[in-house]
Amino acid sequence: MAIAVRNLSKRFEKYQAVRDVSFEVPAGELVALLGPSGSGKSTILRIIAGLEPADSGDVEITGEDANNLSTQQRGVGFVFQHYALFRHMTIRQNVAFGLQVQKPRPRAGEIKARVEELLELVQLLGHADRYPSQLSGGQRQRVALARALATRPKVLLLDEPFGALDAKVREELRTWLRRLHDEVHVTSLFVTHDQQEAFEVADQVIVLNKGRVEQMGPPQELYEHPATPFVTEFLGSVNVLRAETVLGMELGDEEPLPLDVANSNDNSAVYVRPHDFEITRQSNGRPAWTARIRKLIPLGGLVRLDLTLLDGTTLNVQLTRERCLELALADGEDIYVSPKDWKVFHESKRFVENYVI
Repeated sequence: MAIAVRNLSKRFEKYQAVRDVSFEVPAGELVALLGPSGSGKSTILRIIAGLEPADSGDVEITGEDANNLSTQQRGVGFVFQHYALFRHMTIRQNVAFGLQVQKPRPRAGEIKARVEELLELVQLLGHADRYPSQLSGGQRQRVALARALATRPKVLLLDEPFGALDAKVREELRTWLRRLHDEVHVTSLFVTHDQQEAFEVADQVIVLNKGRVEQMGPPQELYEHPATPFVTEFLGSVNVLRAETVLGMELGDEEPLPLDVANSNDNSAVYVRPHDFEITRQSNGRPAWTARIRKLIPLGGLVRLDLTLLDGTTLNVQLTRERCLELALADGEDIYVSPKDWKVFHESKRFVENYVI
């Protein structure tokens, strides 16, 4: 494993930032640390880099115990959210800086060749003699990445690298970073609070909450099989229903309700994604609720339906624009709504089952 973290903990006075965290990053993979503010993700990254000491636990980099190594000795490249470029240096000089202070220092010709190679890689060779103030935010972040790669680090660490950029530039850089990683294959660990960013870029995602690992795995696996209510809610919009609301469905011709719902207590919860509902004008024999359309909200190729059930429960449902036009839906109408896929958690927050009707 390129990075191995075992039983890592860190406290800042009374605040426990990291709680017994363990995970591994396979060589050559791009892995995301995903979580809300205060979940410990940036602290973990700084501990791996040697910028912050851990209270307990171990860090290994390419199989070597890194606990007592300095940042320079660990062989990591670090990209910060706010670029951290030297304003008085040109782009070429910024990228060359790490090589010029490296011991032993490469020869001048080697430094020049490496800088030009990296500037071409990040598509900024034509800007080599400009200063950071003359570049856009996205270009500056690409310079920061080139500088981090200059010394050929064992691993690359990125702390919310796109957080300071606007949405359009972030989207473009996400695509670019994935292509770049596929080309250079450097083991990378990056921090983000953006679920879409993690899913677009990462091979594996580690979901953090209050300093603990909630779940880790491939992005689609986490989305389809979340282990906890937190992961379910954090990885996208979801409707949270009481068990009694599910039991109040009109069952139609059959009764396919899962036993875990039927036998659950008042503290159980059922989770349904907005796109996991079927909307019909008439009952089709499947379990369904009668719902009233409070508001139709066009969202480009999708339409959001704000619905209210007979017991007062509100639902957020998404349909394609084509399906909405086909049904000729309008505000104030009564319709039938059926869940196609739901996930059940009991009071212990334990995942019970994924249920597909």
